[in-house]
Amino acid sequence: MDERLSRTIEERTDELAALATDLIRFPTVNPPGDAYRPCAEFIADRLRKRSFGVEFIRAEGTPGDSDRYPRINVVARFDGRTRGSTVHFNSHIDVVEAGEGWTVDPFAGTVKDGRVYGRGACDMKGGLAASIIAAEAFMDVNPDFPGAIEISGTVDEESGGFGGVAYLARKGYFSKPKVDHVIIPEPLNKDRICLGHRGVWWAEIETKGEMAHGSMPFLGDCAVRHMGAVIRAFEEELFPALDQKRTRMPVVPEGARRSTMNINAIHGGQTDDYSGLPSPNVPDSCRMVIDRRFLLEETLAEVKDEIVTVLDRLKESRKKFDYTIRDVMEVLPLMTERDAPVAAAVAEGIREVFGREPEYVISPGTYDQKHVTRIGHLHDCIAYGPGILDLAHRPDEWVGITDMVESAKVMAVGLDRLLRGRGR
Repeated sequence: MDERLSRTIEERTDELAALATDLIRFPTVNPPGDAYRPCAEFIADRLRKRSFGVEFIRAEGTPGDSDRYPRINVVARFDGRTRGSTVHFNSHIDVVEAGEGWTVDPFAGTVKDGRVYGRGACDMKGGLAASIIAAEAFMDVNPDFPGAIEISGTVDEESGGFGGVAYLARKGYFSKPKVDHVIIPEPLNKDRICLGHRGVWWAEIETKGEMAHGSMPFLGDCAVRHMGAVIRAFEEELFPALDQKRTRMPVVPEGARRSTMNINAIHGGQTDDYSGLPSPNVPDSCRMVIDRRFLLEETLAEVKDEIVTVLDRLKESRKKFDYTIRDVMEVLPLMTERDAPVAAAVAEGIREVFGREPEYVISPGTYDQKHVTRIGHLHDCIAYGPGILDLAHRPDEWVGITDMVESAKVMAVGLDRLLRGRGR
């Protein structure tokens, strides 16, 4: 790669680590959506100093938005000397709860042994910091570049992205002609390009029953027992069938190269907010939330029909069995082509920085590319960033400082190709 660009990024290693540390210190936990505004303002202040124009967009009316927890997104833009393409780096600023098991303060941004530790270090404040340093270094080395660079810090990705990228996409922030190429610095490992993700269908299944006194359950109908029959049918019929479905998508890890379903939650009968002893009732309702991940080779209609077929068969064979099913969320699988401009540009960066071919992967779970593609109709979008995917959401989450530096170099090469046309 350009020696000046490489050297400029290396000289900012300490600055990059400090920037990641500062971002981690904002406890942007979702839910409920803490510290969104101060984190967005911090990013804005940083980029204003580099003459970026900054805009704050509150996603009013989206899930979770309130005056106490406003869904504040920040979008910054720098226009080059002449017209050209626009490259947009999009990072989510929300993180999941810290949970237990940490050996360091999850929101201190601890620097130790060449790593930055903290909730969000890997997923994905390290990627956000790397994209900012990459953009600033590129601008310093190439002050006359054509086109524009955008950097955004968006919210709620961990809960579906509806108050973040989905909202902005509906407002035209991720569509042509405003934006041409999008890089999302999710932690997929520094020598990988993530082209997309599997599909997801979340649904709630409710089995029905009839309430009666717990000492005389024969007078009622236990909805929990009906749900037990559903689980048994899933174990005997559905899960073995899903295990047989394989995909051409390069999903990582290997176990995700098939259809999967997780039972997220089950609740039936007495609520857990009582004090004292539970009341002796036969439960008349039991609810299950399922998380079904599916492949390019499957249609959403087929995925839903598999579940409904099992439930309808139980309805025919099991006395008094009845159910309802409610859609919670549905996202289709997607995969950007390897020779798409943004993928090709980042691939060149990986070759120049690491001296080897990139690995092309698909994420097992969805991320905000779904909204860029489905709502913004912008298909030149990939995920690329520092961090090890397996560390996301875990205690003692960390991102390597060298990994951030090298990823920033890859991003800078990508900018050079997309904006200045080098290598075409």
